[in-house]
Amino acid sequence: MPDTPAKTPHALAARLRNVNKSFGDGGSRLQVLKSIDLDVRCGDITMLVGPSGCGKTTLLSIIAGTLGVDPGSGEVKVFDQDLLKMSSRQNTKFRSTSIGFIFQAFNLIPTLTCTENVSVPLLIQGKSTRHAEKRAREVLDQVGLGDRMKHRPTQLSGGQQQRVAIARALVHEPRLIICDEPTAALDAKNGTLVMELFEKVARSPDRAVLIVTHDNRIFSHADRIAAMDDGKIVEVHDVTGTNPLPEHLRHHE
Repeated sequence: MPDTPAKTPHALAARLRNVNKSFGDGGSRLQVLKSIDLDVRCGDITMLVGPSGCGKTTLLSIIAGTLGVDPGSGEVKVFDQDLLKMSSRQNTKFRSTSIGFIFQAFNLIPTLTCTENVSVPLLIQGKSTRHAEKRAREVLDQVGLGDRMKHRPTQLSGGQQQRVAIARALVHEPRLIICDEPTAALDAKNGTLVMELFEKVARSPDRAVLIVTHDNRIFSHADRIAAMDDGKIVEVHDVTGTNPLPEHLRHHE
């Protein structure tokens, strides 16, 4: 992203301290996240990079409130709300208004049209079908699918399905967009289109975008890159005109 005037101090979209996550029990127990500390700042696009299996998707799920943490972990705060202290009902309500999640698996409903799929988050909030579908059409047009609104997922290519999933995450204007490989199925043109939409979100001083990616084509859109390895954050780099992304992070695998 282009340099913008510094915000002092940065408001935080998410704050994690001493977050640990394990799967399994006893001898089969595997610790996937190890003492994670991470700040996701409002007004930024933050990217998580690292080799497959290092814990990136697990970390996204915890920030999104869809996965718990190990006992004794510190805090997981999103817009100053402590997810670890919320009831399941409170968590679900908070996610439905504040977080948009773009999964690697698109999770589209096969019997619904593109417009109907994208409308779902607004219908869950209790918005009218008319309002939800009007807003859905606006966002589908923004992701370049204005001519596919009545199509069902089986009538779309993988890249088109990915853009429907992105539109669904954007439709209710959440303050935090969390993305797992959002450009993986997209060509260069549509990848740029999607990243420009994310930049518009991140220009707002009270919104943020967090992306897991292996796609070094989009690194130029990052304000901050956090590198993970073996369940740990091993490096955080703030990208500015005078502090460009180091070559070893640009090719981080």
